[in-house]
Amino acid sequence: MREKETTGTAAESVLSDFVLVHALEDGVTVIGLTRGQETRFTHTEKLDKGEVWVSQFTEHTSAMKIRGKALIITKHGSVTSGGREK
Repeated sequence: MREKETTGTAAESVLSDFVLVHALEDGVTVIGLTRGQETRFTHTEKLDKGEVWVSQFTEHTSAMKIRGKALIITKHGSVTSGGREK
């Protein structure tokens, strides 16, 4: 069975987007969330200070939740998430 080509479509654009998460403190959590009728967790990753996580949106993963202080970089720009309250 051959896969349907999606060259140049909006879906291809979204699915090719990468997100880079650079942990600025220990214990940064990156959580992948599904799309569909029910939102579910698909993956959880814990990062230590200095570690970098590169992720890609897929047909199943439509959102990410990031806890802790991290630099988040996408093709649209970058943002620093808040750290943990002490």
